[in-house]
Order: sequence, then structure tokens, then C-alpha cells
Amino acid sequence: MTAMADARDIREAGPAACDDPSAGEVVFPSLPESAGHARRLTRRLLGGRWLLPPELTDNAVLLVSELVGNAVRHAGAPSFGLRVRRRRGWVRVEVSDPSRALPCLLPVRELDVSGRGLFLVHHLSDRWGVDLLPDGKATWFEMRVPPR
Repeated sequence: MTAMADARDIREAGPAACDDPSAGEVVFPSLPESAGHARRLTRRLLGGRWLLPPELTDNAVLLVSELVGNAVRHAGAPSFGLRVRRRRGWVRVEVSDPSRALPCLLPVRELDVSGRGLFLVHHLSDRWGVDLLPDGKATWFEMRVPPR
């Protein structure tokens, strides 16, 4: 099966409405419209189920969009994965793809219209990084969850 056929199969199946990135990795086709699906799943989980503060939820949703955009634009793969984990005081979001090319935090100027993704991740998250995996990488960020 070719990479294009794989992407077409994933696109046609699409992520199910019940997919839960906190239960395991949700796989998406590497298509621009997948960012919207990933944002909705993240918002539903953080703001809806976990009842996290709106600002934290909004920032996490924005950063998911940026990491998904990087995976779609730069990984050159038919799919990517989204996983969200919560532990006491923290939320961790991971976007994985089969590329082992590391993302670069670029300097950003005021009038730049692209290249701001990791800049935003760096400034809006409490920690971020990249884990090299046997079959690619996971780019992740963590945000502190304020006590209730």
C-alpha cells in the first residue's frame, strides 16, 4: 500500500467522535483539516471533561494547533498522533510523527507570518521538548494546572 493510499484510508475513516487522546494515541491523517479535529478533541477533554480553566484550555488548544501544523507541514508522513495526559498539577500534550527531524525554535520578528509555532509553545507552556522514538518523535508541551 502506498503512502497516498494510507492517507486516503485514514482520511476516509477520520477520527471517531468518541476518540479519547487521554486513553491512548489518536491517529489523524496528515491533512490541514486534521488540526480542527485535534483542537476539538483537546477542548472537549480539557475544558469539558476535566473542567480546566478557560485560559489554560484555550492556550493548550492553540498549541495543539501549532504542533499539528508542524507535523502536517514538515513530517512528510501520512499520519500523526495526539495524546493528552494529566497528572497531579500538570497536563502534557504530545504530537507524534514518524520523522526524526527535530523542530527548531526560530527567532520571531513582529512582521513574520510563519515560523511562530514553537515560539508560541515556548512562551505559553511551562515546559516543552522532543522525545526521539524508535519510529519517529513526539513533540510535547506541559502546562501547570492551578489547584482548585
